[in-house]
Amino acid sequence: MDLKTLYGDNADLTALTARINALEKRFETVEGAKPEHLFSSSGRAEILGNHTDHNHGLVMVAAISCDILAAVSVRADGIVKIIADDYPPVEVDITDLDVKPEEFGTSNALTRGVAKGIIDRGYKIKGFTAYTTSNIFKGAGVSSSAAFEVLVAEIFNSLYLNGKLTAVDRAVISQYAENVYFNKPCGILDQSGISIGSLVKLDFNEPTKPVIEKLDPPAGYTLVITNTGGDHADLTDHYAAIRKEMEAVANYFGKKVLRDVEYSEFIEHVPALNRHFSGRAIMRAMHFYAENDRVIAARDALKSNNVKDFLKNVNESGLSSLILLQNCSVPGDVRQPVVLGIEYSRRIIKDGAVRVHGGGFAGSILAFVKDEEVSDYVRDMSKLFGAENVFEANVRRVGTVKIY
Repeated sequence: MDLKTLYGDNADLTALTARINALEKRFETVEGAKPEHLFSSSGRAEILGNHTDHNHGLVMVAAISCDILAAVSVRADGIVKIIADDYPPVEVDITDLDVKPEEFGTSNALTRGVAKGIIDRGYKIKGFTAYTTSNIFKGAGVSSSAAFEVLVAEIFNSLYLNGKLTAVDRAVISQYAENVYFNKPCGILDQSGISIGSLVKLDFNEPTKPVIEKLDPPAGYTLVITNTGGDHADLTDHYAAIRKEMEAVANYFGKKVLRDVEYSEFIEHVPALNRHFSGRAIMRAMHFYAENDRVIAARDALKSNNVKDFLKNVNESGLSSLILLQNCSVPGDVRQPVVLGIEYSRRIIKDGAVRVHGGGFAGSILAFVKDEEVSDYVRDMSKLFGAENVFEANVRRVGTVKIY
């Protein structure tokens, strides 16, 4: 695949080529032979649809211009060996696919889970050796774990299945690996955005068969993602509570997820719900319905080239996450870096939008900034959070892919 097709017309091809050459040389130096293939799997940016995918809602997500590169060669045995430049090495025997609690939270678990998900579909696969390097932004919530899962799925798919797995198949298998083997109750937004590529609206009414609509990003704007600080490691319970509370409200109506409850029925029963649930649970359900409407409105705005309305919906999504979803700070944390970053951004962006990015509670915010204002915005946010925590990105048109 041509590098400009993958990384865009404005990509620094000299730097990209140097990065690829260094990875290939590292593989050859250790393994004694050149790699047979090169793969790329990007990070992702959640544009709209904050915590709606797990209740079968609507989302807008984009693959972005940072990635994991993998130099790969096939193996004749059932061993998967992955050597990363910034993570512990992975070695998994895919003839042993039992869930291993001692592997929870590790790349070994993700690799084993992806292999299991593929084999359970009736496919036969063997091992591979991969060396990887990543420039996915650290701590910015752009989903390096999902990039890794989908990468492993596509390596198996390309090497042994002749590309039979669709982008959605790879996303579903990757989510399974993260839920069951990694032990994280995530939805499927991250995996879908990375696997499909581009800026897309996704309807998860049937989660394993999402309706996909590709869109053009707003012209003249750059995505800027800022890591405001905080550790995601201890936030799993906070993330899980959002899903549990939404689903508890749905269960009141005899349904599993909020998507199956009509908004008119929900709003009519708010007084009754208040006798059974916390106000937070009810407001999180309110967020779900309003966020779905915003995804549709933002889609329509992009299709009609109405950038103002698109940005309006992104801003309103951020306010809804703050007030209704309540995932912009950890309860009891008076530092509140995400909220500070959002409110500071609102005061220094002249014409754009800003919102919490991803799971929330700690971590990152996302801003759409006019191209001519980007340098000033990056400068100001760097003063607040450090230059190493502010990242510019563009929408990547291609999902996880084999380059050669």
